[in-house]
Amino acid sequence: MHKDGAYATGTSAVLGPAPPPPRKAAPARAASARAAAALRPGRLAPVLDLRGAPPRPAAELRYPAGDVLIVSGLPGSGKSSLIRKTVARPARGGPAVRRIDSQDARDRVARLLPAGLPYALYRPLVRLRHYAGLRRALRSGAGVVVHDCGTLAWVRRWVVRDARRRGRSVHLALLDVEPQVALEGQALRGRGVSSYAFARHRRAVGRLVADAEDGRLPDGFASAVLLDREAASALNGIGFE
Repeated sequence: MHKDGAYATGTSAVLGPAPPPPRKAAPARAASARAAAALRPGRLAPVLDLRGAPPRPAAELRYPAGDVLIVSGLPGSGKSSLIRKTVARPARGGPAVRRIDSQDARDRVARLLPAGLPYALYRPLVRLRHYAGLRRALRSGAGVVVHDCGTLAWVRRWVVRDARRRGRSVHLALLDVEPQVALEGQALRGRGVSSYAFARHRRAVGRLVADAEDGRLPDGFASAVLLDREAASALNGIGFE
């Protein structure tokens, strides 16, 4: 683990009372603490691995204004919970941000349909609404946080092409949890995926994790962050600046 710090020791040859400490020492330390809590993936290395790391108080992920962050992981790994917890409406005058969560699209469509209708019957409509919302968000020029497109290669290529046209970058936040934990997450929310679909997601997420561990990014991506459940829980915000 890399630790930064500066220490000074010594003795004085002149007797007498010590000079008073600088008046603004406390504010300077507070500002330094705030800066240390802001993590900017891609600044020092392409992959930031926060798995198993000691939690940082009020840690935030910060990205350049207008960039795109794709949040990926197994179904039930906590992607929607992470986005809802960390992506807030920006303050007035702050950088614009849009969050695109397929679960939001599913909930909106479900409210328009008869109760109890199987999801398989209206899944195509949910996907259409989700990708239409993503298209509008990309065109807005705002910073965008997208749920779960990282497991679909064609969506990654679409987002990367669009970002390049606009002079922006694409980033990845990857939730790395055990399959059993993800299955428990599905059971907790009362919605699961088929064993075939879950196996497909496991293969796709497994490749992304393995590549990130080796320092490799998906084509066209500027950075990746690896998160376990503890790191995701400790994360306080995702923002653009």
